[in-house]
Amino acid sequence: MATALTSENVQDAWSALVQDVRTAVLLTLRNGRPFGSHVPYIFGSDWSRAYLHLSRLAFHTQHLLSDPRTSLFIAEPDGPEKNPLALRRMNLQGEATILSPDAPSYDAIKEQYLGRFPQAEMMFGFGDFAIWELRLADAHFVLGFGQAFVSAATTPSRWVHQKVERTASRKDRLSE
Repeated sequence: MATALTSENVQDAWSALVQDVRTAVLLTLRNGRPFGSHVPYIFGSDWSRAYLHLSRLAFHTQHLLSDPRTSLFIAEPDGPEKNPLALRRMNLQGEATILSPDAPSYDAIKEQYLGRFPQAEMMFGFGDFAIWELRLADAHFVLGFGQAFVSAATTPSRWVHQKVERTASRKDRLSE
């Protein structure tokens, strides 16, 4: 049986994961279907705000311009000594919007982004790049077997052990 974790334990695990893993999979909608792109990211003060520096020329940016619904997936890298089914992973859902250069937080976000990705400095001079803010509403964080947690943006530091959602069995559906 897995050890019970507190919200503080899960917060610490979340911080460690995003410190260790600098890129994520951004999922956008392309013709109503999921489309994944590998992107560098940073977070605001908690998981409910993530920031990406994206080119307008990229498919994922075009998708966000037509439908801002998105998901960001962050996973611990696999390795021969690891159990791939027990890797730490986090799935976040929300909406994306361009962060205006006039926004009060823009300069601090840019500085934080360049602190993590100094190679991106040149791209800030390109007119087709913009900082995108992901306004994330829900989080699902798996730390391993029996250690799945959910959180909401209204209380981002409160993690609740995931309860299994039981769907009606085929027999139950046929008897309705």
